[in-house]
Amino acid sequence: MEPLGPFAPLVAVGCSGGADSLALTRLADRWAGARGGAILALIVEHGLRPEAAAEAGATAAALTSRGIAARILPLALPPGPRLQERARAARRSTLLAACREAGTPHLLLAHHAEDQAETILFRALRGSGARGLAGMAPVSVVAEALILRPLLGQPKARLAASLEGWGLAPVDDPSNRNPRFARARLRDAGTAPLDTTGFARRRARHAAEEAARIAAAVRLLPEACAEIDPAALGRDRVARRVMAALIRAIGGGAYAPAEAAVAALLERGRGTLGGARWLGGGRWLVREAATGGWDPATALWDGRFRCPPPPKGFHLSPLGAMASGFRGRFRHLPAAALAALPALRRDHDGKLALVPHLSYGAWESAPFFPLHFAPLAGPVTECHPPG
Repeated sequence: MEPLGPFAPLVAVGCSGGADSLALTRLADRWAGARGGAILALIVEHGLRPEAAAEAGATAAALTSRGIAARILPLALPPGPRLQERARAARRSTLLAACREAGTPHLLLAHHAEDQAETILFRALRGSGARGLAGMAPVSVVAEALILRPLLGQPKARLAASLEGWGLAPVDDPSNRNPRFARARLRDAGTAPLDTTGFARRRARHAAEEAARIAAAVRLLPEACAEIDPAALGRDRVARRVMAALIRAIGGGAYAPAEAAVAALLERGRGTLGGARWLGGGRWLVREAATGGWDPATALWDGRFRCPPPPKGFHLSPLGAMASGFRGRFRHLPAAALAALPALRRDHDGKLALVPHLSYGAWESAPFFPLHFAPLAGPVTECHPPG
């Protein structure tokens, strides 16, 4: 909890009602209370099981009876493929939106040592590179809150033991054991506990290396493009990790491209990869072609820009060919970056109503519309506690 500093905190805790998150909720409540602060338990109700709503209500009532503020966050996930992946993305987005609304600048999540081991194994099976194999970060910075995972070094059994004497029975979600899900099969096979100290040190070292290289070679702009000094970036392993992170952010993807593909792109000095386009000369990395889709599960447009749903009578789409009309005032940006920016248009005639990044607004026909660069995969660099 050290990254929170010496302040009397208002802290949000992601609480599913399971043993792990209840343990974190109890521990965080003690920690905050001793410092004159308080916590807010955020209970995401996925709506995937008939009994889930009642379980969420019971958990909220039990926490409230113990003096812990609780809020239920309902989701409406449609059935279909990649259910758990979509549920994780929607859960994260919903928790962060609740933090913003409640004014809580910190969000605690209950991932523990076995979760870390499972994540590393799962990523290894999917062919992740060094960044992925460093595991989950204990501290992550996003636009809405500072995300902390203070229990990554603790075994699951210790968390369960910390609930003794509290009198609150945890919820058992059978989907966590459903063999149709890959992570459940890993759990069933048995994930041996790992000493995560080495992974944490490697992640912190990589983050420091990447931050230094970015500072020397990259300028990441709120228009979702990056200005790059190819000579300062280089082509070594650090350069490959930095370029992979930039491609993931600018391309709006959930995952970084394979290291071999990034290495080949760096050798060429130009080309497209992962939804991003490295322009000739190597100076600019831009979005290859904006899709214009707004995802209600993540509240992101094109996997890059966080915003509310378009107001009635309007829709979001790429600026496209109309970017040429803005070139005179925005020559410091490449035309491809301008074309990929989100634009709010009127449904009935398709006319531009708002282009926030270019300070264009036909205010008689469009309301204020908040929109900022917050890529799906999170920030390009990571934050780590001292030591």
